[in-house]
Amino acid sequence: MNIKLRDPNIIMKLSRLGSFHQSRLSFLRSFLSEFKDWEYKKDLFDLDENGYGIAVYSFTKKDRVYSLICFANKINDEERSDRVIATKWDAAFTLHDGIPSNKDIQRLKNEVPKQEVGRLSYKELTLSRANKSVRIFNHVVESLSKGLQPNIDLIEKVGYLYRTTAVYGSGKFGLADRFRIKDREEINGPFRLEMMLVYLVRQFTFDQVNHVAKNKSPKTAVNLDPKICKSLGIGNSTGLGMAPFIVNHPTLLNNWILCREQALKKIREIKKVSLKESNLFKQCLKSSIQNLINWSTESEYQQKKIKDLFKDVQKFIDYVENRFDFKTNYPFNKLYLWLEKQSCEECIEYVVSIMMEPYGKITEPLVNQMSSDEDKYFNIPTNRKVDDLRSIIKKKYKDILLINFDKKENNKKFWFISKNKEEPRIADRFEEKGSELEQPLAIARDIKKLYSKLLESKKSMTIDRFLINNSDLRHVVRRAFIIEKFPYSEIQDNTISKNIVPIDMLRLKLSFFGALKFDPRSDKWLRICMFQGAPLPDQLKNYDDQWVYNSHS
Repeated sequence: MNIKLRDPNIIMKLSRLGSFHQSRLSFLRSFLSEFKDWEYKKDLFDLDENGYGIAVYSFTKKDRVYSLICFANKINDEERSDRVIATKWDAAFTLHDGIPSNKDIQRLKNEVPKQEVGRLSYKELTLSRANKSVRIFNHVVESLSKGLQPNIDLIEKVGYLYRTTAVYGSGKFGLADRFRIKDREEINGPFRLEMMLVYLVRQFTFDQVNHVAKNKSPKTAVNLDPKICKSLGIGNSTGLGMAPFIVNHPTLLNNWILCREQALKKIREIKKVSLKESNLFKQCLKSSIQNLINWSTESEYQQKKIKDLFKDVQKFIDYVENRFDFKTNYPFNKLYLWLEKQSCEECIEYVVSIMMEPYGKITEPLVNQMSSDEDKYFNIPTNRKVDDLRSIIKKKYKDILLINFDKKENNKKFWFISKNKEEPRIADRFEEKGSELEQPLAIARDIKKLYSKLLESKKSMTIDRFLINNSDLRHVVRRAFIIEKFPYSEIQDNTISKNIVPIDMLRLKLSFFGALKFDPRSDKWLRICMFQGAPLPDQLKNYDDQWVYNSHS
């Protein structure tokens, strides 16, 4: 059976993209898989009784070493902020290429806590900062110092001791440019170094909280139970700064989505599924219910999504358990078709992720195809004809062409960079000032405009001639030629519509990172948890691949 890849006109709608969940393809999971046989060490732990000071952790294999250098600082409560424009944080981190010398550490001690204001070198690969969840951190310290373990319900509800507010890489603030390291096999997958940083920061938070508790009461203090450590991740606050990324990196976006779609296609094409494979799928499906039960949010929007998802997953489990036979031919195809008819978008994509669990042999080769050499596709083929471009747009943007941008509701929003916050923002074009500073993120509107201009031009005109008079449309001309080769490179939706839910764009990217428990704080920013349930560093050599679903069992 030859199954077609899913239609980009369906999959690339924001409501569908905003329903994606982590999977075996997610970057944090592929990072763990890649580094499971590396040697992990805590090389330095020089903190005072209050937990302030320097720590160094490393991963080593043969001659290659990556070192996380941590700087924990005392700050006042009123100085603690999750905003990009903050100037002080509870801790700051950098991932160093190799073993840092004392001279390196002293240099970084001065620069890393400054973050964007500091200057790093080609020896540093990523940069981050994080703040404590003060309530949880203090509760854990207090409990451990008395010889007790913390309240599990409280711990699970929050899910972390610290949350990061940014993770930077690829040449920012003096960090190593990507070209210096892009040929290293172990970091071929996207954002692998960023995932390493976050993972090691997670371990630092456990070591720090144990250290502070021990110093608070040396005679009675106990360490945080490893099972509880495992149930904790690293939190993250993510705002609209992430949204432009998926618009500005079309070939990268395509490769992420395409690999996911290829995995689903190959799984649906499996004629006979073994008992071991079907049992693993069913086990993950049933175990995942606990993740849904523990998914806490005050967002009414997200609560409804969780409620609908929970209901549909239960309905699907009932169908699989009581009315479905895995001995049938092409069982996963039949299950997928059932989902499309019977379930909400969130449930469809949730189960698609779980379908991948028995099939590491399918997903692992795809992981290495998720990066992109974007510069390769940046040039516009100026010798092509207007007629070519018209055909591409008609074929690849057919739903976009149906949008009437003369209607107020379809042209309601605009994206801009906030001068005060230094972050992308979205505003109402008809009620707020600043639309003259609009960022080029309204791709649907600009494609429609481009198509109108093309219809007014001779079919035989070359693109270079067309661009002489339409240089303002160069960015979408480039995109149209990209989508010709990369079908999943474009959001097939209106990013300036009255009804846009910006966090759908954030969720898309975060699902590929491997985030769990999306917690919207508005329609423009959310909190997530990463590595919750993941093996600890000393468990990496032998861990359960399905830890995401089995962490509560």
